Amino acid sequence: MQSVDTGRPLPQPTLASAPFWASGEDGILRIAQCRSCEKWVHPQSVMCPKCRGRDLGMSATSGKAVVVGFTVNVQQWLPKFPPPYVVAVVAIDEDPSVRLTTNIVNCDPADVQIGTKVRVLFEEADDDIWLPLFEPDPDAQGELGELPDSANYKKHLRPMLSANKFEDKVAITGVGQSKVGRRLMVDPLSLTVDACLEAIADAGLTIDDIDGLSTYPGASAGGMSEGGIMALEDVLQIHPTWVNGGGDLPGQNGSIIAAMLAVASGLCKHVLCFRTVWESTYSALQREGRWQTGSERALGMFAERAPYGAMSAANWIACQASQYLHRYGGDREALGWIAVNSRANAAANPEAVYRDPITMDDYLSARMVSTPFGLYDCDVPSDGAVAVIVSAVDAVVPGHRPVFVEAVGTQIMERLSWDQGTMSHLPQSLGPSAHLWSRTDLTPEDVDVALLYDGFTFNALSWLEGLGFCEFGGAREFIDEGRGIAVNGRLPLNPHGGQLSAGRTHGYGLFREAVLQLRGEAPGKQVSDPKVAVVTAGGGVPSGVILLRNN
Repeated sequence: MQSVDTGRPLPQPTLASAPFWASGEDGILRIAQCRSCEKWVHPQSVMCPKCRGRDLGMSATSGKAVVVGFTVNVQQWLPKFPPPYVVAVVAIDEDPSVRLTTNIVNCDPADVQIGTKVRVLFEEADDDIWLPLFEPDPDAQGELGELPDSANYKKHLRPMLSANKFEDKVAITGVGQSKVGRRLMVDPLSLTVDACLEAIADAGLTIDDIDGLSTYPGASAGGMSEGGIMALEDVLQIHPTWVNGGGDLPGQNGSIIAAMLAVASGLCKHVLCFRTVWESTYSALQREGRWQTGSERALGMFAERAPYGAMSAANWIACQASQYLHRYGGDREALGWIAVNSRANAAANPEAVYRDPITMDDYLSARMVSTPFGLYDCDVPSDGAVAVIVSAVDAVVPGHRPVFVEAVGTQIMERLSWDQGTMSHLPQSLGPSAHLWSRTDLTPEDVDVALLYDGFTFNALSWLEGLGFCEFGGAREFIDEGRGIAVNGRLPLNPHGGQLSAGRTHGYGLFREAVLQLRGEAPGKQVSDPKVAVVTAGGGVPSGVILLRNN
C-alpha cells in the first residue's frame, strides 16, 4: 500500500511506539497498559511508572475522551496543512491522567471548548501508521466532561540535604553580551566570542584565567548554538579542566548551575558559561536556499505532535493557557499587560530589539497565532550571544563587585511532559519554584526584581504564580493592568523588556539583566536599590530557578 499524502509530517515509529501507531487499522484506540497493575501508560514505555512492572501490552479503550486543553492554530507552519485547525490535548475516559495530543475535527473550531466530550476516528497515513483524531461525541449531546484534578506535585519535594550549601561557595563575577538583533548575518561563533571576551573583562580576568566551559545546548543545529564547547575551545585554546554542554538541564540556565557545582567542588576556579542563538539568520539562509536541511519523519517529542500540525511551543503551551483561563476565569488581558509592560520597559533599553511602545488595543487587535496567543504573546527569533562567569567566592578579583547565589530550584516534581503532566500552568514552572524556597530562608516578599522566562506571556504568568508571588489564579489581580509589574510596582518584571521585546536569548539574557540590576548597572530602566533578584529559565520541560543577591 502506498502512503496517503495528508500533508501531515509522519511520526517515525520506534520499537516501543509502533504498536500504538498501527493499532487503529480496525478503528479501535489502543493504549499501553501494565498487565500487573492495569495502569494505563502513554506515551509507550518499557516500565510501568506505578508498579515498576515490565509486562506492558496494548489494550483497547472505549475511544472516548475529554478535551482538557486546546488551541485554534491560525499560523501556517506546514505547506500542505492549512490553518485554521484545532490542536487539543484530550484525556481518555479510562484514565484522565493519560492524554493524547491530537486534532479535533468535523466541527467548527469555535465550537470546541474545555470539557468537550469527543470520540476517536482514525486517518490512514501509511501502511503502519493510523493517526488518532477526535470529533465531538454525538452521544454526549453537548454535555461537558469534568477536568481531572491537578496533581499534588509538592509531595515530591525533597528536603535540603545539608545546611552547607554549594551556592555559598560561588559568585557571579562577570557578564557579557554581543549585539542582539534580527538577521544580523554574522557568524554565530563571532557573536559568542564577543560576549565571552566582554564577560571575561567584566570579571577582571584574562582568557588564561578561565579553566572551565559550560553551555546550552551544546553542538546543536538549527540556529540554536555556535557549535558548542568544541567550537569555542578551538578558538580560545584555554585547556579547561572541566566542560559541560547539553540540553538535558534545568532550563538553559542549568548550564550556569552546572558551572556552580564544578566551582563549588573545587574542580574549577572560573567557568565561562555561554549561550548563542542565530535563529533569525538561520531562517533567512533557509529561505534563500543557502542552508539545506533534509526532510525526515518526526522523532522524539515531535512524533507525538507534528502529525497534528503542533509544530511550535506556541501550540503546546497554548493548550495549558486555555485550561488556565477556563479554570480560573478571565480573558487575554492579563497576558496582554505582560506584553505591554515588556515593550514599555524595552523602550528605555538601547539594546532591545523592539522598542516601539504598544497599547492594549494594539495587543488585542494583533493577528492571532495560536489561541489564546496573538503576535505580541510570542517572542521572536533573534541573533545574539550572552556569557556569564561563575567564580569561586574567594577568587573574586579585587575591585570587581560580585553577585552572590542564594539558592537554586532544580528538582523535577512534575512529569517531564508537555501534555501528560501539568495542564493548569506552564509545565515545570511549579516544581522548581517550590524547590527554590526550600533552600533559603528568604521568601517571595524579599524579592525586589523578577526576571521571568517569557518565551510567551503565559510563561511569565505561570512563573509569577508558581513562585508564590500570588495565589494560583491570582495573576490578573497581581498584575493590576501593568501597575503591579512596572519598574516602580510591587514586583518589577523584566525591566529590560524580557524576551518578548529585548530579544530571545533563551534565558541567558534574563540572567545577565538580573546581575546588572543587582549591580545598579542596567542599560535601561533600573529598579531602585534592589537586593534580591529571581531569574527563571526553561519555557517548558525541564526548567530551573536561581535566586541572586548583591551582598
